[in-house]
Amino acid sequence: MTTLSHMQRVRMLYKTILRLHRGLPVEIQDLGSSYVRDEFRRHKKCNETEAIIFLNEWTDYALMLGKQLGLKGPRTAKPLGQNLNEEDFEKFRDEQVYQLYELMNAATGKTDTNSKDE
Repeated sequence: MTTLSHMQRVRMLYKTILRLHRGLPVEIQDLGSSYVRDEFRRHKKCNETEAIIFLNEWTDYALMLGKQLGLKGPRTAKPLGQNLNEEDFEKFRDEQVYQLYELMNAATGKTDTNSKDE
């Protein structure tokens, strides 16, 4: 049996996640998929330690999403998503917190400004 190269494993994980996103509600498919593309692009040249963490986290995400979507897709699946616990949240860098905030705004349709000055 042959072992996959690092690049092959990354590509397989990436494609698996994008396939899983096809099972998401239409309203969030594009948002989720573009976020994945952006994250994989950003981490293309990260160091080995970051790569291991990155791949482990995205593998966990793929497994969790696969379980939540179920075999028959979103109509019969469990509710999507998972709350972050405080311990995980505190591991984020400032830019990741901001990115998470932006993702929440995009997902909920909210904007940074609550009122417009005329």
